[in-house]
Amino acid sequence: MKITVIGGTGLIGSQLVTRLRDAGHEVVPASLSSGVDLLTGAGLDRALAGAETVVNVTNSPTFDQDSLAFFRTTVGHLLSAGEQAGVRHHVALSIVGVDQVPQLDYYRAKTLQEELLREGPAAYSILRATQFFEFMEPTMSWTSDDRAVRLPATPLQPIATADVVAALADVTTGTPLDGTLDVAGPDVFTLDELGRITLAARRDPRPVVTDPQAGLFAAITGNELIAGEGARIAPTHYRDWLTATAGR
Repeated sequence: MKITVIGGTGLIGSQLVTRLRDAGHEVVPASLSSGVDLLTGAGLDRALAGAETVVNVTNSPTFDQDSLAFFRTTVGHLLSAGEQAGVRHHVALSIVGVDQVPQLDYYRAKTLQEELLREGPAAYSILRATQFFEFMEPTMSWTSDDRAVRLPATPLQPIATADVVAALADVTTGTPLDGTLDVAGPDVFTLDELGRITLAARRDPRPVVTDPQAGLFAAITGNELIAGEGARIAPTHYRDWLTATAGR
C-alpha cells in the first residue's frame, strides 16, 4: 500500500513512517522540509500521487484562535488535493474529548478538523489519543519555577507515543472507520499526581502544589479527557516508561 504521512518528520509522524515501512508499505513522509506546504497547498499533488491513504498528523503552530484558521485552510487543501489524486482513505490524529472542551481554542480547532473530514469526499478514520507521556515535562514547565510546580487536579489517562503510533498504523492500514476510535494509556491519574510521580522519578525535590488555576488544563475539571467506552487501551504504564527513559 502507498501511504502519504503529512507531518512525517515530527514526533508521531517519523515513528509512523518507520513502522509502516517496516511492515512493507511504500511511505512518503511529507512536510515543509520536503517541499509540502499545507497552508498554500504547494507540493501536495506530488506528495499524494498514487497514494491510497493519507495520514495527517500535523499540528497548528499556535494554540490560540489562529489554530481555527490553520485547520480550516490546511484540511481544505488536503481534501481537495486528495480528491484529485484519488486518495481513498483520510486518517487524522485527534484528541480524546476534543469536542467536550469548547473553552479551549485549540480543541475547538481540532473539532473543526474532524468535522471537515466527516464532510469530505472520501472515507475517513479519526484516531483520538489522550495526552502523551512525552508532553508531561513541558506541561509542568508552563507553571513551574525553581521552588515549586503548580498543577491542577485534572483527570488524565496518558499514553506513550509509541503506543499511539501502533494504533495509528493499524487504523491506517485497516478498513476505514468512517468514525472515531479512542486510544489511551492503561492508568488514570490527576495531573498534579502525575507531576509528583515525574519529579520523584527525576529526583527533583520540588513540591507539586495543587492549583486549580494553573496552566492550560485548569479549564478542564471533569472526565472529558478520559477515554470512552470501547477505547483501545495501550499496554505501557507511565511509571515503567519513566524508568525506561531515565537519563535520556
